[in-house]
Amino acid sequence: MIGIIDYGMGNLHSVSKALERLNLPYFLSENTDELNKADGLILPGVGSFHDAMGLLKEKEQETFIKTWAADGRPLLGICLGMQLLFEGSEENGETEGLGFLPGYAKLFPGKTKEGTAYKVPHMGWNKLTFQQPQHILLQDTEEGHVYFVHSYVIDTEDKDVLIATSDYYGEVPAVVGRGRVLGTQFHPEKSSTLGMKLLENFGRMVSEGRNTDE
Repeated sequence: MIGIIDYGMGNLHSVSKALERLNLPYFLSENTDELNKADGLILPGVGSFHDAMGLLKEKEQETFIKTWAADGRPLLGICLGMQLLFEGSEENGETEGLGFLPGYAKLFPGKTKEGTAYKVPHMGWNKLTFQQPQHILLQDTEEGHVYFVHSYVIDTEDKDVLIATSDYYGEVPAVVGRGRVLGTQFHPEKSSTLGMKLLENFGRMVSEGRNTDE
């Protein structure tokens, strides 16, 4: 059973509908006692990093999520939820994140080193490049296009956490993780066959109690 964390900023409807289409049992809750009964958690997110961390603290979900991850239980962050897995963000001033993965969310500069301007946010379909093609999230998939909407991008020096990347005037960490803490910068629930397969693989990992290195 997958628990979707409701903290007030998640794209709950589309994630829920995707799990329904995959026949993956799930429930929505903001109550940590209820969420603790799940076998895996999804942390969705749309909006401001600063506001999201404030709500997680206010609802006493931050400590719960940290304990969950420390116990080695499966966690998948989506879009803003993925960024929250990292050390912090420069959005609206420095804000500390959950700190599971090394790196910070920084605003796309909107201009290359050569001076070429580009649009921010990074919005629309873009291709994934697999960095760890044997990873459980990528099993039975091929490199393809997925749907992004984000103005901030993760900057990390630890390439070991990069499962798949995309390119938008530079490297975009697109699927990340370490152990059972995983995340997608794009919206898998809006990313057609490839995105749905990633969600299905997460559900399979949860139901089978598998580790990401199996």
